Amino acid sequence: MMTRDCHTPLPDKSETSPTIGDIFRKYGPQFRGTHRLHPRQHKVMYDIEHCRCGEFGTHWEICDTCGHMTKGYNACRNRHCPGCNNTARRRWVAARISELLPVSYHHSVFTLPHVFNPICRYNRRVMYDLLFEKSSESLLDFGRNPKRVGATIGFYGILHTWGGKLWPHPHVHYIVTAGGIDNQGQWKAPKHHGTFLFPVKALSNVFRAKFLEGIKRLHDKGQLVFPDELSALADPDTFRQWLYHEVPREWVVFSKPPFAGPEEVVKYIGRYTHRCAISNNRIIAEQDGHVEFWYKNTQQDARWETTTLPVMDFIDRFIYHVLPKHFHRIRYYGFLANGKARTHIENIRRNLAVEHT
Repeated sequence: MMTRDCHTPLPDKSETSPTIGDIFRKYGPQFRGTHRLHPRQHKVMYDIEHCRCGEFGTHWEICDTCGHMTKGYNACRNRHCPGCNNTARRRWVAARISELLPVSYHHSVFTLPHVFNPICRYNRRVMYDLLFEKSSESLLDFGRNPKRVGATIGFYGILHTWGGKLWPHPHVHYIVTAGGIDNQGQWKAPKHHGTFLFPVKALSNVFRAKFLEGIKRLHDKGQLVFPDELSALADPDTFRQWLYHEVPREWVVFSKPPFAGPEEVVKYIGRYTHRCAISNNRIIAEQDGHVEFWYKNTQQDARWETTTLPVMDFIDRFIYHVLPKHFHRIRYYGFLANGKARTHIENIRRNLAVEHT
């Protein structure tokens, strides 16, 4: 096993190391023959296998100076393709840069306990929507609390469903403004300035209570599916007993100190947006039916380490993270909610400019 410090960049990808597309093209037929896939998963595999191979058409690049022409193959533009996210990411980052305010920004992460992973497997849209809904409600409630900010804060969240080794690990990264707008539209700074915006322990407890209340309501309405080994949980009493005995009392809400400035926010969001389960540059080799790749070991100071998976397990874990059709994995809340953000940002900038004159 190789290791690297967490701050050390990974080595440049070798020309001989495979991509996700290479692995899918080589082992895709065998995988489809032994695994049942959702149509969405079939499409993702097909798109990645044929990305930049001519299936999606061609284009010509012409030099403005000499007129030399180079033929290129079009990309699949599937959001799960590790080679097709750069353009969308740059556009999104540019839009967020235009919205930056001269205030502090915080990073919070809401993680769903692993005990819910089997339910998420069969209820992706419902469970991920609930994760967004209850974590955002928790932040908004704390922001509106007169003891904290007493105003509507602004933030956006980015859903990731994977851990370093591609296992299920649903969590939402939030970028949160340190402050918000009151009922009169005036900017209000937090009551207490510190290394975190809200007390993590209290935020975790509120999030846990809200999520459990929400999942019970979904169960009562018959909106959760429990096939195969989960069938016993379809019974309401059994489900509530399972929640009481199996769901941990301590939930993880992670909070980082505020960013050093707007520039740091830009660097951060550029790393975390439009990711898929694994990037091509993390794949080291495929040999003898096994894939070797880099991952960050969060138990060892987030050091880069290598691990190996059988190729069928590697593909299965990658395909697990295909999102439902039209699912929004980036969402906006508070005064940054869609349809309101531009007006609110302009008003806040005017208010802050007046305060500093």
